[in-house]
Amino acid sequence: MLKIHFLGTGTSQGIPVIGSKHPVCLSSNPKDKRLRVSILIQWNDLNLVVDCGPDFRQQMLRVNCKTLDAILFTHEHADHTAGIDDIRPFFFKQGDIPVYASKRVLDNLAKRFDYVFSNKNKYPGAPSVSINEIKAPFTFNSKIITPIEVLHNQLPVLGYRIDNFAYLTDVKTIFESELIKLKDLDVLILSALRIESHPSHLNLEEAITMIQKIAPKRCYLTHISHLMGFHDEVSKVLPSNIFLAYDTLTITSE
Repeated sequence: MLKIHFLGTGTSQGIPVIGSKHPVCLSSNPKDKRLRVSILIQWNDLNLVVDCGPDFRQQMLRVNCKTLDAILFTHEHADHTAGIDDIRPFFFKQGDIPVYASKRVLDNLAKRFDYVFSNKNKYPGAPSVSINEIKAPFTFNSKIITPIEVLHNQLPVLGYRIDNFAYLTDVKTIFESELIKLKDLDVLILSALRIESHPSHLNLEEAITMIQKIAPKRCYLTHISHLMGFHDEVSKVLPSNIFLAYDTLTITSE
C-alpha cells in the first residue's frame, strides 16, 4: 500500500498570491491556502518526493519528514525545482540524494544548480545528488515506476505511475499511447488549474472529461489557482469520485 501526502496543491504563485485582494486569497479556510505543488509517497519506510519547489523546506518540516530516499522531477519549471538547495539536511545525514528526471530536465538543473550537480571544486556545505536519467520504466526499492509523458502546452512533462497510483501535473494534453499506461488505476492525481480555459493547463471541465476517459476509482485534483474558486464551493459540484485536494491531505492507494 502507498501512502500519499499532499505537500502542496497550488499553482506557481501559490495561494494566497502576494498582494492579491481576490476573495479566495483572503479566505480564512485552511483548505484555500496552497503551497506550490508536490507530493510525498511512502511505502516500506521509504520517502519519495515528486518535485521540490520553493516551499520544499516548509513542506518537509510540516510533514515531519526525517529522511529522503529520492526526488522525481516532472519538469524544470521553478515552482517544481527551486527548493533543491534545501536537500542539505538530508544530504548531511544520508549522503548523495538520488534524483530522477529526463535528460532535458537534468541538463537544465545542472546549469541552474551547478554547485549541487557538479563534483568539481565543491564548497563545504554544498549538497550533492546522484543522477538518474529516466528513459523507460525503472525499479525503485521493489516498485516499478512508469513514466507517463504529457504535454504542458508544447513542453514534455513526466508523470509517474506506481502500482495502481498515478500522478500527473501541469497537464494540457495526453496522447493515446500514454493513456494506455493509465488503465485500472485506484487513485489518479491530476492537475486542474481553474474554471476558464488556459493554453498550458487543463481547466476543470477538461480535467473532468479526461478523468472520465481514464476512469480511475478516485481522482484528486491539484495544481490549483485561486481562480478555481473556494475549495468548499467547488467540491460541492464535483462528481462523487473526484475531489479537490488540499495541503496536508493524506490518502492511500492499493
